[in-house]
Amino acid sequence: MIDNQIEIKEFVDQFELFPGTRFMGSKNKIIYELWHYLEEIEFESFLDVFAGSNVVSYFMKTKGKKVITNDFMAISYFASKALIENTSTIISESDLELLLEKTSKESFISDTFKDLYFTDEENQFLDQIRANIDLLENEFKKSLAISALTRACMKKRPRGIFTFIGHRYDDGRKDIRKSLKDHFIDNIYNFNNAVFDNEKNCQANNEMSQELEKTADLVYLDPPYYSPKSDNDYVRRYHFVEGLAKKWDGLEIQEHTITKKFKSYQSPFSKRESAFNAFHSLIEKHKESIIAISYSSNSIPTKEELTNILKEYKSDVIVHEIDHTYSFGNQNHKTGNKANKVKEYLFIGK
Repeated sequence: MIDNQIEIKEFVDQFELFPGTRFMGSKNKIIYELWHYLEEIEFESFLDVFAGSNVVSYFMKTKGKKVITNDFMAISYFASKALIENTSTIISESDLELLLEKTSKESFISDTFKDLYFTDEENQFLDQIRANIDLLENEFKKSLAISALTRACMKKRPRGIFTFIGHRYDDGRKDIRKSLKDHFIDNIYNFNNAVFDNEKNCQANNEMSQELEKTADLVYLDPPYYSPKSDNDYVRRYHFVEGLAKKWDGLEIQEHTITKKFKSYQSPFSKRESAFNAFHSLIEKHKESIIAISYSSNSIPTKEELTNILKEYKSDVIVHEIDHTYSFGNQNHKTGNKANKVKEYLFIGK
């Protein structure tokens, strides 16, 4: 239980500095509606098992909570390391000068992804920056630089994804016209400005959800939504920036694919039967904590099925509904289609 005498210090204006981006499943548009229901719960520590864009974790950090993040994807982990665990480290002007130095002879990106996503000059820039990041000695600085670089790539790409080559969805946005270098520099400053200390010793983790040995007063589950009508494969969308974050270390690029994506990570939420088992396993694992689950109305398990699973472990289960529209479609749902408008459910089990 939480000591009622503990004073929770909030950082009211800090959330506005969060460097947002278009990321599948991001709760940026509904974060205040989620908080409307979660703030009624008494909790000091918060575990985000599927941190994703980190918007929920960052919001909780601004609310003075001890935040523990986790995600199996490197792009999410490095952003967590940079903004959730990090309390004061930033990229200095001398660090930025080091990053921008044209001394590297690396050419992996230029050779492997030629004519796919970026120009030859931009690919050379990515090779250079990614090599120079390894010259930074501080892990938080590396995380900040990697996050700024991957966000720059997503900002520069039409729709922010890598499921197609070229610029098929070029909608004329100024972000597409802006140079990759300018995007990177802007994101360095954006991430620097977002660093703060909430004095709660927050932590970032990079584990599969079933293997994470962490807990908190409130455990938040926002897994990939499985639906036969859509695609929840984050690797398919973000393989390039995920590979960039990891320098493609240990990743098997599928040379036969047009997009040169690497083999997707194994996720129990990618199939109907394993998704049910995964929910049972995770809820049982964290049954001593208050559990909050975000899930959508077009996904499986259904609202009723997930409610029944939660009730097996929790005596008090409440489901809240939030109207939500996806920021972009997928292979079966086109942007603007009514199918993209769904109800976002927030399940709370006590």
